[in-house]
Amino acid sequence: MSTKDDTLVIAFDDNKLLSELYGEHDQNLVRIEEGLGVIASSRGNKLVITGKAKARDQADRVLRDLYQRLKSGLDVTAGEVDGAIRMSQAPQGEGGDIVGRQIHTKKRTIGPRSHMQKEYIDALMTHELVFGIGPAGTGKTYLAVAVAVQMLLQKRVDRIILSRPAVEAGERLGFLPGDLKEKIDPYLRPLYDALYDTLPGEQVVKEIESGIIEVAPLAFMRGRTLANSYVILDEAQNTTPVQMKMFLTRLGENSRMAITGDPSQVDLPLGAKSGLVDALDVLNGVKEVSTVRFTDADVVRHPLVTRVVKAYNARDRGLLDPR
Repeated sequence: MSTKDDTLVIAFDDNKLLSELYGEHDQNLVRIEEGLGVIASSRGNKLVITGKAKARDQADRVLRDLYQRLKSGLDVTAGEVDGAIRMSQAPQGEGGDIVGRQIHTKKRTIGPRSHMQKEYIDALMTHELVFGIGPAGTGKTYLAVAVAVQMLLQKRVDRIILSRPAVEAGERLGFLPGDLKEKIDPYLRPLYDALYDTLPGEQVVKEIESGIIEVAPLAFMRGRTLANSYVILDEAQNTTPVQMKMFLTRLGENSRMAITGDPSQVDLPLGAKSGLVDALDVLNGVKEVSTVRFTDADVVRHPLVTRVVKAYNARDRGLLDPR
């Protein structure tokens, strides 16, 4: 690496990886240029970065992290590029590299795309009970399922149990058409989607049929003790305090729980208290309980999702200009 005035030169030792690093038609470089406000020009095995000092340093960090990812045999997609940009903009000491703290599943290797995702992965891997709190698009449920799959593959748990309230708060299924499975599957679809993204389809089907993976509405948890399991409760803001206490007390020997939700999206009847909000208050400071709070800055879906979340949050705060 060398600098001259407002220019930084980065040299790479493996030209074969550069086409993947830069992306088709240099689309990865374009994302970095737009995200950090720099200009990137390739010259053989070197890349010249022009821009302000801070932006140059961030671009250097992004490119080196992505290059290291490629050298480790991992893919670099648009999502990884956006994640690397986000990590480079974290406060000093918070970002870290994007190659560490990887989640290994049969279909893909998943890494953090924000500082809070890195904290969340750490918590999921080290704590018995983790609350992932925040808006849609922050990876709360997806990362919890991915960690559960990794622990199943490593034989650290014998089962994965995925649950969510089947219908807003009351789980009233009778008015819906079809048999029980047809009634509840639409509410559990996001959990299935995460499974199919981390395991081959035939294995998902096999493990569900054998009971190694169970996807069920919250009401099915009552009266059970869930041992040697990774248990995930999604959309937990739509539980009542009674339901949440019931779920939390299902935790058995050698099991872990991840509870995800967005307290700003409660669908309970007006005036009813969310079991998620209640649990966060009751369990504050309890040993082995970790709470990771995401914000709209951690949204890792399409960039427009970030702007949508920010606009709604601004409206809810009564700001005149949400953008």
